Amino acid sequence: MTYAIIETGGKQLRVEPGRFYDIELLPVDAEESITLENLLLIQHDDQVHIGQPFVEGATLQATVMQHYRGRKVIVYKMKPKKKTRKKRGHRQEITRLMIDSISLNGAVLASAENNTPASSTPSTEAE
Repeated sequence: MTYAIIETGGKQLRVEPGRFYDIELLPVDAEESITLENLLLIQHDDQVHIGQPFVEGATLQATVMQHYRGRKVIVYKMKPKKKTRKKRGHRQEITRLMIDSISLNGAVLASAENNTPASSTPSTEAE
């Protein structure tokens, strides 16, 4: 199994090809391809590549699926016996990314097509 740890939006995230992830808003249009180069770690088979701070020559291809707003977070501040109350709401802008492939030095280590498990077909024996 191949995965990578990326840094985006001030957070670190473990990603695998063929899956989608919600991250903070990126300035990219929907249905557009993007290349991320802030890979902190890549694990492929038994090999681990650790960056200091980023892995040299490592890229991640992803497709922006959509932009949307997250759930509303209510911030309520109150000071008892002072009649002071503040109620604020916040909705975070979110980008949904589909991870297409992980590459190292130009060679594709894993892609969405290769990551899908093969379906097992039952074998029929002739009597």
